[in-house]
Amino acid sequence: MKFLDLAKVYIRSGGGGGGCVSFRREKFVEFGGPDGGDGGNGGSVWAEAVEGLNTLIDFRYQQHFFAKNGQQGMGSQRTGKSGDDIVLKVPVGTEIIDEDEETLIADLTVVGQRVLLAQGGNGGWGNLRFKSSTNRAPSRANPGQEGVERTIWLRLKLIADAGLLGLPNAGKSTFLAATSNARPKIADYPFTTLVPNLGVVGIDGKEFVMADIPGLIEGASEGRGLGDMFLGHVERCSVLLHLVDGTSSTIAKDYKTIITELAAYSEALALKPRITALNKIDALDAKTLASRKRSLEKASGGPVHLISGVSGAGVQDVLRVLYRIIIGQRAGTRDGDETSWEP
Repeated sequence: MKFLDLAKVYIRSGGGGGGCVSFRREKFVEFGGPDGGDGGNGGSVWAEAVEGLNTLIDFRYQQHFFAKNGQQGMGSQRTGKSGDDIVLKVPVGTEIIDEDEETLIADLTVVGQRVLLAQGGNGGWGNLRFKSSTNRAPSRANPGQEGVERTIWLRLKLIADAGLLGLPNAGKSTFLAATSNARPKIADYPFTTLVPNLGVVGIDGKEFVMADIPGLIEGASEGRGLGDMFLGHVERCSVLLHLVDGTSSTIAKDYKTIITELAAYSEALALKPRITALNKIDALDAKTLASRKRSLEKASGGPVHLISGVSGAGVQDVLRVLYRIIIGQRAGTRDGDETSWEP
């Protein structure tokens, strides 16, 4: 299934049906009178978060959603049929944004959560509604209310507890595959990950969701590489795991590149709790490992975990730290600073 996290949609609610002007005329009925029914209401347009979806790809093939109009009222006090509602089924984590691409209409983060996007028009009153003691035979009825037409954006931000960050080939996909049920593409060249991946990670009988996004490079905020278009998928995470390739000869520069791009994208994202880990330690000798660990500790200003996604060294300890921070964030505590957690 193709991944799509942004879609433009055109919606329109149904207009209400017009009221009816009618008079009762029946044989053997001495007194007639007005009996025009009301028009039916127009259908509304809703959005609902549902299970089983993790992409907006369906909205690439259908962008227009128009609810039906209400039926006009009829004689014999018959009300017109209301138009059916339309429900846009979206993945959990979808933001609904106005046409200006800035105004947030709703953020659907819970399964079953619904929001009304366009209210259907009310049906018009029939002439029976206008009957009074001084007007026994009204000859007017109201037209139905018009529907609402608008353009909206759907933007998906995957819901995960922890997010993986790093340069291309930092070992994020290998780490996710080794710790979860996810099976991302793994290869020895950059940008093997082209779309975000989610995996359920288990540690000590507990579970949390981890997201892996395509690697960032210097200048991503300016559109280089895949840009920062996927960083929105880690905005909801409680903690970020920053993987640094231990086989790189520019450890400090690699670390600062990611931090710079985070800050350029969002100050709030740059301030999220973050764990730093030196990956691929299975490929390093003891002397090189010690040197590069010191370099990374100096650049990050905090503790550094030593791990290997291939051999599994240090992985369980990192997962335990991540889970403790996630639980702390869920409880509303502020124990998320990377310097608060020792390896």
